[in-house]
Amino acid sequence: MPDPDVIDLPNFLPYRLAVATDAVSGRLARRYREEFDLSIPEWRVMAVLGRFPDISANEVAARSAMDKVRVSRAVAQLLRNGHLDRRADDTDRRRTMLSLSDSGQEIYRRIVPMARAYEQDLFARLSAAEAEILMRALAQLSQP
Repeated sequence: MPDPDVIDLPNFLPYRLAVATDAVSGRLARRYREEFDLSIPEWRVMAVLGRFPDISANEVAARSAMDKVRVSRAVAQLLRNGHLDRRADDTDRRRTMLSLSDSGQEIYRRIVPMARAYEQDLFARLSAAEAEILMRALAQLSQP
């Protein structure tokens, strides 16, 4: 019987999820950095804006499950690199809206097929039933 006062790290679910996340994201992060000079948070901001253009940084944070500080840093870098456009909201001049610039849209168009292929490679390691179970389990574990 496991000792309740000791954590067996290799079998501790939060640890296993973190290791899996690091392994999966790390490979993709290297490609994003090498080919596009993007960090994972920068790519996540671009992915959200590619699907939902003309939204605020707060909305990007909510849709990406990243904290506002990470989003703010990623947005600042993407603006410096010319990958985002920022404009005042037509209905509330205090609020700024973000969208992909022409260079951001070009990067987005190039990364999407790469990301989809990587996802397919990951799913290819699982049976269809395992993939379905994994996606359901992740959805359940992601609930508040």
